[in-house]
Amino acid sequence: MKYGFVKVAAATPIIRVSDCKKNTDAIIAQIKEANIEGAALVNFPELCITGYTCSDLFLQQTLLKTAESSVYRIIEETKNLDIISVVGVPVAFREALYNCAAVIFKGKLLALVPKVNIPNYSEFYEARHYTSGKNTDFEIEYAGRKTVLTDKVLFQNKNMPDFTIGVEVCEDLWVAESPSIALAKSGATVICNPSTSDDTIGKAEYRRSLVRMQSGKLCCAYIYTDSGFGESTTDTVYSAQNIICENASLLSESERFTTGITYADIDVQKLMGERRRMSTFCYDNENIRRIYFDMPLTDTKLSRKFEQTPFVPSAKDDLSRRCKEIITMQATGLATRLAHTGIKNVVLGLSGGLDSTLALIVCVHAFDMLGIDRKNIHTVTMPCFGTTKRTKSNAEKLAEAYNVSFEEINITAAVRQHFIDIKHDESVTDITYENSQARERTKILMNLSNKYGGLVIGTGDLSELALGWATYNGDHMSMYAVNVSIPKTLVRYLTAYEAEISEGELKTVLLDVLDTPVSPELLPPDKNGEIAQKTEDVVGPYELHDFFLYYFVRFGFTPSKIYYIAKHSFAGKYNNDTIKKWLVTFLKRFFSQQFKRSCLPDGPKVGSVTLSPRSDWRMPSDASVRMWLDELENQ
Repeated sequence: MKYGFVKVAAATPIIRVSDCKKNTDAIIAQIKEANIEGAALVNFPELCITGYTCSDLFLQQTLLKTAESSVYRIIEETKNLDIISVVGVPVAFREALYNCAAVIFKGKLLALVPKVNIPNYSEFYEARHYTSGKNTDFEIEYAGRKTVLTDKVLFQNKNMPDFTIGVEVCEDLWVAESPSIALAKSGATVICNPSTSDDTIGKAEYRRSLVRMQSGKLCCAYIYTDSGFGESTTDTVYSAQNIICENASLLSESERFTTGITYADIDVQKLMGERRRMSTFCYDNENIRRIYFDMPLTDTKLSRKFEQTPFVPSAKDDLSRRCKEIITMQATGLATRLAHTGIKNVVLGLSGGLDSTLALIVCVHAFDMLGIDRKNIHTVTMPCFGTTKRTKSNAEKLAEAYNVSFEEINITAAVRQHFIDIKHDESVTDITYENSQARERTKILMNLSNKYGGLVIGTGDLSELALGWATYNGDHMSMYAVNVSIPKTLVRYLTAYEAEISEGELKTVLLDVLDTPVSPELLPPDKNGEIAQKTEDVVGPYELHDFFLYYFVRFGFTPSKIYYIAKHSFAGKYNNDTIKKWLVTFLKRFFSQQFKRSCLPDGPKVGSVTLSPRSDWRMPSDASVRMWLDELENQ
């Protein structure tokens, strides 16, 4: 829990209408089961102690008193458990009957939260029995405990304030102004909804969408628990559709028409971080009561999965759709820039590697969009000391397959002349040796753009920018950078998508590009003529760096939390020492290389993470990384 992870549960017991003893036995059993599984919070259905479908039996003293005794039993039999239970029960107070959620923790009845919106339409006729709990605030004695009955209350963990719970009941979610809006604006990161929602055709999809969108609008976790087997089927059927969402993401959902417990690990730290970065999420106390509970911070055994490639959709259908969308967005950005300037030519350094291949794909789509002849795409390959036959050949084949203009300019003599000019020994293959080649290539591209009246298209990707793996004023610079917000892991999938929808020689060469090791090819090949300089051998695996980048920039996670979830995600693939080594490398390079990101060329944002100094990421170039390294070391 110290990293913000909280295991929560939505529990639907098998009940019998108006049999409080049987129902209470089932509820207590599920609380104990959820506690054993490590849940800190369990949410039950609406009126589950009595059953929702008791109808006029709700006006019977016997039912109401037995329900109160049942709450007493639950409190007593769970008082030694570190778990909050939210249980539905009818509560009579003075002249009114309220449909309540009893919030129970370690022998205490923290509060009774009444339903505010009482439905009285179609199959619902709750107004026959219940009074709205809107604006109630009563000190009462119930189930042998002094407590409060109020709709304006939050429950906050003293030891982790980000774990703050609000409660609304069933219909409260379905109305235009849900109580959860005020609860979230007052600090609730978790909303519990004890519900009894009957099933009709199509309602399950609507209910799921409603919960997802409410969690997204409120930037919260939303636990929706539905009644199921045992409720009266005189006129309706209940499917126990339990749903747990976090900020518009569906974390877990029960199979309908079953009972039992649905679990999910929510991240309240992430939710609070999201709210802080959203200037439109306005905190508003609204005189809401805050009740504190003292739950210790224990290790949460994670069942939640963290995809190794968070920038890439896991489902194939989603991936294909997303790839098409991203390439279209990149192409639209370039097409708009060309249309605005009236320019009908572009110049692109084509190496035969992944990044320049994707940039070419984008150019082709943009030119087709505008109806401009593809021959106006001027691709240039510039072999030098590290160029291999494979990449040079693939560059030629790509240009031919796409029917774009192609030329070869060998820069070896020019670079050697430059070595003479600056008095550099060619046998010393250091950073000067490498960057002289990169800057020579950029100079040629810039001058060719003047010759053709075109734009130089940048090929560098987001991962390279994060690590500073670019030659300053070399491949770092262009006139429009189409890959600027595409991480390396996604570059691969976008190119694979293009290969999948292509045929013949184009498909063959794209697949070979995908199979080529990532390299700047600035050092001589090995004795077999193969690529000797492999980027990931130097800076580390891009899948790790993209993982670090996503959680560092998108959510502002601490290094120790990133390390924690990376160990969980990459278990069996990388050992802990390897993960930590490359995380330290990421942090050091990310901070030290900010100066390259401070003067980036224009390029389209297509995802939630980008490092443009004009939009999403502003950082001083001389910021110290020390605190982040210390935090990781002292975890």
